[in-house]
Amino acid sequence: MPVNLAPLDPARLYPVAGLELGTARAAIRKPNRRDVLLARIAPGATAAGVFTRNRFCAAPVTVCREHLAAGAGIRAFVVNTGNANAGTGEPGLAAARQTCAAVAALLGCEPAQVLPFSTGVILEPLPVDRLVAGLPAARDDLRADQWGVAAEAIMTTDTLPKAASRRVTIGGRSATVTGISKGAGMIRPNMATMLGFVATDARVPQPLLAKWVREAADASFNRITIDGDTSTNDSFVLIATGAGEVAVADEADPSAAPLKAAIVAVARELAQAIVRDGEGATKFITVAVERAGTPDEAAAVAYAIAHSPLVKTAFFASDPNLGRILCAIGYAGIEDLDPSRIDLWLDDVHVATRGGRHPDYREEDGQRVMKQAEITVRVSLARGEAATTVWTCDLSHDYVSINADYRS
Repeated sequence: MPVNLAPLDPARLYPVAGLELGTARAAIRKPNRRDVLLARIAPGATAAGVFTRNRFCAAPVTVCREHLAAGAGIRAFVVNTGNANAGTGEPGLAAARQTCAAVAALLGCEPAQVLPFSTGVILEPLPVDRLVAGLPAARDDLRADQWGVAAEAIMTTDTLPKAASRRVTIGGRSATVTGISKGAGMIRPNMATMLGFVATDARVPQPLLAKWVREAADASFNRITIDGDTSTNDSFVLIATGAGEVAVADEADPSAAPLKAAIVAVARELAQAIVRDGEGATKFITVAVERAGTPDEAAAVAYAIAHSPLVKTAFFASDPNLGRILCAIGYAGIEDLDPSRIDLWLDDVHVATRGGRHPDYREEDGQRVMKQAEITVRVSLARGEAATTVWTCDLSHDYVSINADYRS
């Protein structure tokens, strides 16, 4: 059951001028479900993306990187679920390129102007003929108000579709930012078995958009973890259609900061929705590390806590076995860490100080917090001024069951 993640209300998702979405049922893996998403993007739009750092990346990731580097301008993207087209070698690359060619023929653009994405089972050949056969229906379904349906079409083990939207007024003009994501397991960016698509109707130069997509990812999708696994298909794409009222010239433009803030807000909401819908999750956990010597130190400690199976199972059991958190801090890789300077809080409860249990800490206070659906772990390292925040969830029996049965 998702942790405080409400069912999606499509009426709260603003259409983005210059972008249309359509879906189809192509029986990629299972019959009678939306498993193909097609997006048509207006001429003149800019696009940028960040992708998995897994060396065994999926064929669509390779093709997306090639097409973005070609600089021909992106006019469409296509997503299939049920099959990751990963671990498929040269036939997988051929299938991704065939998909792009089919989309290009339907929409009247070049194959290099199409970005392909896949998600699902790894090491299985992509049934590209079924995908291509479903594209005409997706094209005929293209509309600007389809963000909610699009979010459903890219789901795999997700229990709820994930979407977010903002409309901001900048200098008396309106700008829209809307996005969707999917992901529930194999989540530890950089990035995760997740897909994220965020679009704005503002005009943004491609070099600036490329900078923003990295910064937005670092503030959102690169700060979540479900299980510590980095997948093969991770992709986050940012699109600026230029069909709206707002135009940004460069980073110094007064319109830049509020637009970027809206993009980061949407990306962060989508990222946190992935954690809230983590496979088998019952708790949403914020891990905040402060007063680290460097940002890398802060991230190392935060992820050591967030990845620990012992910490995550303690949260699932609502068991204040909080020495597990101190243990994770200690093995995070900071060689000259001084335990006597570390402080640990669980929400408002001061758990540890000066290398040991806080004299006022009572286990019933820790248990009170552990029973909550949302919990914050805060760690002070007393080494400097760097800080970071990571979002994660607990590890339950259902996580094991979902992943044991994933191919069934």
